[in-house]
Amino acid sequence: MAENTPIWVVDDDPAIRELFTFIVTEAGYMVDAFASGAEVLAHSGDPPAAVLLDLMMPEVDGVEVLKELTRRHPKLPVIILTADDDISRAVEVTKLGAYDYLVKPVDQERLLTTLDRALSHGNLEQEVARLKEELGDRYHLRNIIGSSSAMRKVYDQIEKVLESEITVFISGESGTGKELVARAIHHASLRSDGPFVDVNCAAIPEGLQESELFGHEKGAFTGAVSDHPGKFEQAEGGTIFLDEVGEMSPSAQARLLRVLQERILQRVGGTKHIALDVRVVSASNRDLAAMVEDGAFRQDLFYRLVVFPIALPPLRDRREDIPLLVTHFLEKHARDAGKHISRVDPHAMEALGAHGWPGNVRELENVIHRSLLVTAGLELGLDDLPAGLGESVQPATTPSEQGPMSLEEMEKVAIVRALENNRGNLSDVARQLGIGRSTLYRKLEQYGLREKK
Repeated sequence: MAENTPIWVVDDDPAIRELFTFIVTEAGYMVDAFASGAEVLAHSGDPPAAVLLDLMMPEVDGVEVLKELTRRHPKLPVIILTADDDISRAVEVTKLGAYDYLVKPVDQERLLTTLDRALSHGNLEQEVARLKEELGDRYHLRNIIGSSSAMRKVYDQIEKVLESEITVFISGESGTGKELVARAIHHASLRSDGPFVDVNCAAIPEGLQESELFGHEKGAFTGAVSDHPGKFEQAEGGTIFLDEVGEMSPSAQARLLRVLQERILQRVGGTKHIALDVRVVSASNRDLAAMVEDGAFRQDLFYRLVVFPIALPPLRDRREDIPLLVTHFLEKHARDAGKHISRVDPHAMEALGAHGWPGNVRELENVIHRSLLVTAGLELGLDDLPAGLGESVQPATTPSEQGPMSLEEMEKVAIVRALENNRGNLSDVARQLGIGRSTLYRKLEQYGLREKK
């Protein structure tokens, strides 16, 4: 219990109101007392951490106050205090959102214990809500960085699948961000409140793939000492992401096909049919169509998985996004590196832009993170990059040599490019850059770009 936690005491009986106020204040809480329901509803300040609410009050009774408090503050714990020992009444207020129902006279210890539990429950709900918001922010579409024409096509495809249940297949080389796209689809979809279960099929030995994905019953094989729900059951109500789906064994492919066709599964060694409500998003860095031709992947499963394909471009085909990505990764890893890098040497940026990036965006992020750790200055220079990365870039020695590019300059370049690519449509510009419209307006003003609208 935090010191001076605000609590409201609401009771029309002055003696009881004074008693509850004394008990709660002595316990270290900060109390505001109200003599009627009308007083509570007229209060326009911040809500308390919890409310002790009398049920039987004239004019505006506790039920009406409870309904309104619950409407205004859905997570606010309200403890009902009443002399009416009626079970049906207790059920009614509980359904309306009351945290608990205590009958007067209330034992002091029970009152404080209930209040403490209510506050803990409220704090837990707030933390869950905060974590869900943080998780949603982390995997929001705006965290997929890029304003190139290639990435605009990807964004357009993603937005088409957010409000449907269609099965999505994401193709792309290793490091292009397939998992990030899968998570963004889930967290922006109608299933965002459900689980997101990530499965790397290539990391599961062939002999264990069926058990891991579809579960097994006790005694199904040596070592199966208990029932085990698989990844599909764990994803119930949400999304399962099958990464590197081309690495699935033939028997696992057959079982997956049945799950996709019938939306039911049988655990390994089991006979019961388990209904499934799961959206499937899969991905591979291999050419599944070629694997079908070679007989390495089932054709019928291919058509079940590749219903809505999304192809992620390699970084070498979207080089104009590199400055934006560099800025993003500099900011992301600055705290880990204990550095504040505000500038990037133009030769370093030229080297980053010229590199082939076989490992794509993941490789670029690793390079930026590593370079932040080794640099000793306030700018990222050519010498800070890994050996060999900048060998083709020769530093200029002329007096007119261009100065280092600051993060602000890089940001302005990215905004200008996004404005050009999106023909001045500010909604599209904001979405591609991963910022809000109000932030974009401020940046346009800051960089003198308002005429670009």
